[in-house]
Amino acid sequence: MLINRQLHFLFKKFFRYYSNHFLPSWYVLLFDLAVIFTTYFVAYAISLNFNFHQVDFYKVFYQSVFITFAYGIFIWSFKSFSGIIRHTSLDDFYKIFSATSIGFISILTIAVVSRFSGFSFLGNIPLTVLFIHFLVGYFLLIGTRVIVKTMFHRLINPSRKHRINVVIYGAGESGRFARNALLKDENVQYNIIAFIDDNPEKNNKILEGVPILSPGAVLNSHFINKNKIAQLILAIQELELKQKKSIIETAIDYQLRVKVVPPIDNWINGQLSSGQIRKAQIEELLQRDTIKMDNSHVAKSLYGKVVMITGAAGSIGSGIVKQVLAYRPAKLILLDQSETAVYELQHEIESSQELKPLTHLTKCIIANIKDRFRLEKVFNKYRPEIIYHAAAYKHVPLMEQNPHEALLVNVFGTKSLADLALNYEVEKFVMVSTDKAVNPTNVMGASKRIAEIYTQSMSNGKTQFITTRFGNVLDSNGSVVPLFRKQIEHGGPITITHREITRYFMTISEACNLVLEAGVMGKGGEIFVFDMGEPVKIYDLAKKIIQLSGLEIDKDIKIKEIGLRPGEKLYEELLNDKENTLQTYHPKIMLAQVRKYNRDFVEKQLDKLADLVLDEDVFKLVAQMKEIVPEYLSNNSIFKQLDKIKKQE
Repeated sequence: MLINRQLHFLFKKFFRYYSNHFLPSWYVLLFDLAVIFTTYFVAYAISLNFNFHQVDFYKVFYQSVFITFAYGIFIWSFKSFSGIIRHTSLDDFYKIFSATSIGFISILTIAVVSRFSGFSFLGNIPLTVLFIHFLVGYFLLIGTRVIVKTMFHRLINPSRKHRINVVIYGAGESGRFARNALLKDENVQYNIIAFIDDNPEKNNKILEGVPILSPGAVLNSHFINKNKIAQLILAIQELELKQKKSIIETAIDYQLRVKVVPPIDNWINGQLSSGQIRKAQIEELLQRDTIKMDNSHVAKSLYGKVVMITGAAGSIGSGIVKQVLAYRPAKLILLDQSETAVYELQHEIESSQELKPLTHLTKCIIANIKDRFRLEKVFNKYRPEIIYHAAAYKHVPLMEQNPHEALLVNVFGTKSLADLALNYEVEKFVMVSTDKAVNPTNVMGASKRIAEIYTQSMSNGKTQFITTRFGNVLDSNGSVVPLFRKQIEHGGPITITHREITRYFMTISEACNLVLEAGVMGKGGEIFVFDMGEPVKIYDLAKKIIQLSGLEIDKDIKIKEIGLRPGEKLYEELLNDKENTLQTYHPKIMLAQVRKYNRDFVEKQLDKLADLVLDEDVFKLVAQMKEIVPEYLSNNSIFKQLDKIKKQE
């Protein structure tokens, strides 16, 4: 009993040591040469039906040394010994086959030539011995590697703490690579239960020992519960968005964790590892068909121009920066008040292989658009020809508490930029607005609507003022998606303001594409509205984010309703009740038919607003905003009483 325990202890210690260490390549080389040497004796014995008394061991020994040396040359040439045995792949098998095949052919050629030339050293070797030796040697070299790999993955690796049963959607090359990557994972033991494939010709066939089944045969409660499936790996490279959404939603309905194999271009050195197989993201459920853009006229309008982007380090601003920079402007002015955010954007550009060569075209400027004097210096020095104005305060509850700041930045900051654009004869001024400017219920939305009114009234032919209006942007600063992810990381709960609240969503790149396109098509005075697709319930969004995280609603993460925030409304709109749209040449961009304002009237109204900004009475300030924007009716806000007073009057 004591001896058995000691042997067990030594066995365990030995395997633990080698589970964290790798054999030197020269160990493997010596082992391979030893296999070639010894299998020659075995081949000779097989050819004589193991009649050992007929074997001339002295002659066989020298022949074996020569043959081992010959094989060794090709083993060294093909580096078939250099792979990590526990991770042996088809590539390693191919190297071994190449080395042994060419070795066998070379020795066979020498033997045949020596036989006809009368040279007795190799000429007297039966050719069957050489053939048997090749087969036995090759399969022994392969077999030992397979045994070691199997022992490591099933017995040796002590760090594997649990097993996960998975199915892989896609029985093509990407699916096969995904399977191999999962099997090599040193931390988790993945059991590949089945491949799923839509091609009926593949169904019920076997791929590398794993059955290929139809989606209906796998994605049902019986199969999933019976096989205790925990994950679905989506491994189809080119998949229509509609089908991709359907697969992910079906999987999460069965409480499966969904992971996605990245595009082949993103594989590290052309190799896929389990760490690269990422979790499915909520963006993949909200994503729409890629917007087709004709970038030729965008490129023509930006190439060689001095372009300035305000709010350049924000979500939309930074997206516009990256896209504009690719069109090679003469100079790109990145203006933002946040030092840290500008530094991070600068670092991101310098770290990008695509954008790094264009870094010299950028100029980072720390400035606040409220500072008219500072802006004038920038305009005078750089003389921008095109401006994309994305700087703004956008957080609804905060602006409800700080209406002065909302006006100073969103209205008067925009006014300063627009006035300077006019004075310096800027060609185009493209303002990024929001759907919250439509029938505003809060200070932020109303301030953006006033900014729209002012810039729209400014167009004079020389400077074209264009406004773009769209909804929420996925993963932008302050949006719900990053907030929900952070809340999940901290164990919940996820907080939503109302169970029925809905919002429009689009991706950052999609929004920036449309801003650039609208900027080109605008001739001055237009407000362009983007097709935002179907609105999304925030409650449904929260549920899907929880499910995609592999957690259960209410059990792992709760969803808590906290009530509407000041100024917030249940449903966002892209158009006023009295507004209509006209189609443009781009199907995703519409021209809003909005009320036109006289420039003198607007300036007088803003003068009144400017006087009230200096006053501490926020109610007088907001009341004046309501005069300029009659459709501005406060919701869930202290300023709601102003609407009652106005109604009574």
